[in-house]
Amino acid sequence: MDNRLKTGLRPRPAVGLNSGTLEPGQKQTVAPRSPSVMQAPVLVLNATFEPINVTAVRRALVLMLKGVAQAEETNHTKVHTTSKAIQVPSVIRLLSYRHIPQQSRALSRKNILLRDRNTCQFCGVALPASELTLDHVMPRSRGGRSSWENLVACCYGCNNRKGDRTPEEAGLRLQRRPRPFTLHTSRQLMRLIGHRDEKWRKYLFY
Repeated sequence: MDNRLKTGLRPRPAVGLNSGTLEPGQKQTVAPRSPSVMQAPVLVLNATFEPINVTAVRRALVLMLKGVAQAEETNHTKVHTTSKAIQVPSVIRLLSYRHIPQQSRALSRKNILLRDRNTCQFCGVALPASELTLDHVMPRSRGGRSSWENLVACCYGCNNRKGDRTPEEAGLRLQRRPRPFTLHTSRQLMRLIGHRDEKWRKYLFY
């Protein structure tokens, strides 16, 4: 099944609105105006207005249509459902409080790259995710574990240069000490992602 259908979203011409009423059992759907709009970042607040995550417009609209969240800030762009036009949210707030554990991110390649801002931790060059790999600071052959403290984003050039050695042995130096992805890390990334949107600032304590 198409992923768009799984989320309850499907494309349709963004010209006017459907003037008819919803049939029994018919779901309200959103018609994206363009892929870039639907993938734009949206700041997610807890019920207490505490920033807890960044999601895409598509997911934010799903949460709003399900009654799980409401828009606190919107943009000028609109998307169309089968019965109305909705302003694209910039900031949404969950209507029920959600407990966020101290360690809120799973250990994964995606999250390691996100923590390291898609930047090689040896040469400091920012690259697309497809041009980065993960490196074990302490090689696995020497007992190095796959953990937040031992995995870093690394370009292929530095990865080949380092090989099965420690950074010191390879003449490399880490840009920063790898740490777990904490809520503090998330806040820093939220500020980086939202630095162009003034609507985020009052929630991120600039």
